[in-house]
Amino acid sequence: MATEDVASQEEQNTQNSLGITPDVMAALVGGLSGANRRQRQEASHTIALAAAEDVNMVLPYVDELIDALYRPEAQTRWEALDALSEVVRVDPAAVEGAYDGAEASLFDEDSAIVRLAAFRFLVRLGASDPERSNQVWSLLDEAIQCYHGDPEYRDMLVALSDFVKGSISDETREALLARVGFDAENGYGYVRAISSEIISAAKGE
Repeated sequence: MATEDVASQEEQNTQNSLGITPDVMAALVGGLSGANRRQRQEASHTIALAAAEDVNMVLPYVDELIDALYRPEAQTRWEALDALSEVVRVDPAAVEGAYDGAEASLFDEDSAIVRLAAFRFLVRLGASDPERSNQVWSLLDEAIQCYHGDPEYRDMLVALSDFVKGSISDETREALLARVGFDAENGYGYVRAISSEIISAAKGE
């Protein structure tokens, strides 16, 4: 076998620290559409871990991850959203097709974890570009009102602290400041503290 062929074969069989080769990743992605709920959950969990470690491993499978947002079980959906959130870091345009699935998950009636994962995904997508920030803001604004004071609301506010530092439009920034302004002045505990941090970040303080 030629040296070049050996090098190519070694590259194909390269494992990350999770022991996932490209062939294993392909099998895991196939599991996302399997008939067995537990298999889908386990596959999505491992894929999300792999994406966090090396997003390049999941880039060829964005469409399959988007499709996984329509599985009935919560875990598969939140793990897929976490993996897609990693993709946003390197290729926001690739995940724009996830918008509808993320919207449905954002208003999931049964799972706070799914709602939070969807919120974080939309925040990261919106922070990548002013036009995208305008697109996602109406959903984020509705979620802020719906889940104000709920257990996941603290983490939503933390995500908004990053959102306001991103490449968002002036229109969206002003709308966000208007939304959290009352809590920054009159809220209590973490709601007031993080809302104040958002305003300070928006002003570059």
